[in-house]
Amino acid sequence: MMKQILLGCVVWGAVMGCAKSSDLDLEGGLYMKGSTPHSYMVIEDQKSHKSYKIKNPKAFNLAHRQNESVKITAKFLKKAIGPGFPAVIEVLSVKN
Repeated sequence: MMKQILLGCVVWGAVMGCAKSSDLDLEGGLYMKGSTPHSYMVIEDQKSHKSYKIKNPKAFNLAHRQNESVKITAKFLKKAIGPGFPAVIEVLSVKN
């Protein structure tokens, strides 16, 4: 009986660990990075000081809000792979 309870706890823990949310709440400034044919919009998080490349800046008209501080909810898509290649997010909503 004890083995079944222990096995159930291990399985439940594994399932809950794999089901974590990939949504982020970020607050920070919006900036354009890169040079002309390769420029992209980023948000620099105030808490972690990490930059995240925004995959869909046109969906929320974020280009007009450059150099402003905004709060967004975003879906994490891809982790950073080094300098010049920040983590990629997709904006789900803009809060202010």
